[in-house]
Amino acid sequence: NLSYSWRQRLNKEHSDRTFFDATDWVYLNYNIGQWSIAGGKQVVAIGGWEYDRAPIDLYGCSVFWNNIPCYEIGASAGYSFTESDKLTFQFCESPFYTRDNRDMYSYNLLWNGNHGWFNAIYSINMIEYLPGRFINYIALGNKFTVDKLTLELDLMNRASRRQTFLLKDISIMGEISFRPTEKWNIFGKMTYDVNRSGSDADMCVLPGTEMKMIGGGLEFSPLKNRSHALRFHANLFYSWGKNANDADLMQNKTTIFDIGVKWNMNLLSFKR
Repeated sequence: NLSYSWRQRLNKEHSDRTFFDATDWVYLNYNIGQWSIAGGKQVVAIGGWEYDRAPIDLYGCSVFWNNIPCYEIGASAGYSFTESDKLTFQFCESPFYTRDNRDMYSYNLLWNGNHGWFNAIYSINMIEYLPGRFINYIALGNKFTVDKLTLELDLMNRASRRQTFLLKDISIMGEISFRPTEKWNIFGKMTYDVNRSGSDADMCVLPGTEMKMIGGGLEFSPLKNRSHALRFHANLFYSWGKNANDADLMQNKTTIFDIGVKWNMNLLSFKR
């Protein structure tokens, strides 16, 4: 009933000169019937399919995705109340802690639902962005699958004290993909990030931001062997609007063209 998971990056800098800066996650998980308990460095439990997917499988992403620190030390407890539904509560370090303010925390409640053509990753979050001050997330990740067509639609609302709670600080991410064969995947994507809250609580989508992005691409996987899966990709994205964070890659009238290759090597069973 005891398992572990560890993902280490070899190309990530160590900002605090510690080993764990380049560790996305490393944790132990213990299953007790319908319950599971985990502790260590984990993914911060925020809803949404764009947020949930591995970075190597994403190309153009929202302003929120590009600025959220998503791996922190914490503990979680999950309960599978049906075979298709699991509720997880997580207590972890705040993604926005600094060297001067390390005692800041995040309280997260996440629902994973798998119901055939509809799959969900929903969350509500209370995240400390300054000592004693919280920003709240409502993140609704929806996936609809019909035959060879898949639609992922994420809706996120962010709010803090003394501001209008709904629709002032939001992100919308949508991706539609079509797999005509096992080897090909064709997709299109759009994102919209806006922050008209007038509050400094949002560290990811800064006040005054209103950015839109649209694009698409294709993937080609010539091999069927999953242990040594090879994938080629090409995609093109265009963004426009105002980004209050001038350090971001995504700015007004920006075009991004990307081609690449992914080789998934299972080194622990390389002889196969």
